[in-house]
Amino acid sequence: MANNILKIHAGDNVWVALADLQKGEIVTTTDGNITMLELIPAKHKFFARDMAPGEDVIMYGVLVGKVQMAVLAGMRMSTDNTKHAAQPFAWREHNYQWTAPDISKFAGRTFNGYHRSDGQVGTANYWLFIPTVFCENRNLDVIREAMHNTLGYAVTDKYKRYTQALASAMEKGETLDNVSLAANTNSQAARVFKNVDGIKFLNHQGGCGGTRQDAGMLGKLLAAYADHPNVGGVTILSLGCQNLQLSQLVNEIKERNPAFDKPLFVFEQQQSQSEEQLISDAIKITFEGLQQINKLHRQAAPLSKLCIGVKCGGSDGFSGISANPAVGYCADLVVALGGKILLAEFPELCGVEQELIDRTTDKAAAEKFIHLMRTYNAQAESVGSGFHMNPSPGNIKDGLITDAIKSAGAARKGGTSPVVDVLDYTEPATKPGLSLVCTPGNDVEATTGKAASGATLILFTTGLGTPTGNPVCPTIKVATNSTLTRRMGDIIDIDCGPVISGEMNIAEMGEAILEYCIAAASGEITPKAVLLNQDDFIPWKRGVSL
Repeated sequence: MANNILKIHAGDNVWVALADLQKGEIVTTTDGNITMLELIPAKHKFFARDMAPGEDVIMYGVLVGKVQMAVLAGMRMSTDNTKHAAQPFAWREHNYQWTAPDISKFAGRTFNGYHRSDGQVGTANYWLFIPTVFCENRNLDVIREAMHNTLGYAVTDKYKRYTQALASAMEKGETLDNVSLAANTNSQAARVFKNVDGIKFLNHQGGCGGTRQDAGMLGKLLAAYADHPNVGGVTILSLGCQNLQLSQLVNEIKERNPAFDKPLFVFEQQQSQSEEQLISDAIKITFEGLQQINKLHRQAAPLSKLCIGVKCGGSDGFSGISANPAVGYCADLVVALGGKILLAEFPELCGVEQELIDRTTDKAAAEKFIHLMRTYNAQAESVGSGFHMNPSPGNIKDGLITDAIKSAGAARKGGTSPVVDVLDYTEPATKPGLSLVCTPGNDVEATTGKAASGATLILFTTGLGTPTGNPVCPTIKVATNSTLTRRMGDIIDIDCGPVISGEMNIAEMGEAILEYCIAAASGEITPKAVLLNQDDFIPWKRGVSL
């Protein structure tokens, strides 16, 4: 991949520019010498041959669009000359044969995680605050301010000191240009509870005012987070009169896991004497719970206990070439080792449905996937949208012209292993192997859903840079290119740029990613999103969200 062009699949009729190709530049390809008829920016595609209106555009070996006008070899693919198209899909008998990668380097390897009584193993040990309704968000904010600052989990002290220094300079009549941002002095050593990795808060805008179905789905989502392997204990704050009743949420937790035995404390504001009593009691009782889960220690666990969600956001034209296939190779390693992989973002599987159906081991699961995809897309089309409108302006600017192009590259992060299960939103992953999880493509809605299905780590690829994470699932940022890593190194954990430059191949990068996952799962490395408290949480109301 050290050359400046790439044809991803032998059957493709477009090429990818790995570096800027100037107008008039001649490149030698397997399709012959092609003269660039215009500037082809890096990450964009150019046509391998002359094509007539209506002809199929093939990339990654699948249909990704239709030519809208006559185009010539060497012209850049654009939203003007190419529109989204995807092949139809249906269940068919298909004997999919998978060749698992060599796992000899990882045979017998372990990670140090938190073992739960029900057999689950967490990669972290968090205390979780859950509001049943948005009315309790303010109380959670007060508790967060008190407990984060005092117990050593805050990451905003440097900005507070910076603001104070600016105010002081202003009062003294000094120029603000001389005030610098000091480094954050917070560290793990400052924590009061050494074996508690964080105190997390699931602020949300639901629980009341919507439909009863919205409240019911929110209850299942919050129950999934309470039962998450990375959660050691839970405090629930309820108002009392909301749609999502406290008893309903507690029942959802018990229904999801009848063996649930974590510390669980509940407070209802309309039954308390005052807000002061509610907050002080919640802090005190939670403090006792923190003492309890602080007694837990990391212990060795086989890699088969890993459950990794794979996600892409802020994608670029290199996503499907470097980071996504490297993460996909890592995913195949995890599956071969007996672990679980979760691939979601159903709007970003548009165009590769047939491949995934053919890889599905169970007809019922395949038909469930077909139903979810068609229902979801029909719902979007009913309001004048559709999966074809998924690519963002940033995606398009960086060469992802159609949703099928974006999807074909996005699906590569799931690897090549058989699909063992299809999960609707909030359904838990129970089978080792690759599962498809129904979520939007929206970054936070998707990561929120992956964690609900049990992901204990998330590999998040990005080509443009996305500052997001999850409250209970450490999120590892994987850059598609080295330029992004240098520019936004404060949020990037792994650089897949060496794949583009030819310094590493996909297998080597995939193994390096798994090594990072093992270290992160053991608490030896803390991903940047965790260090920055990027605790993003957005429940999906099952409305139209791409």
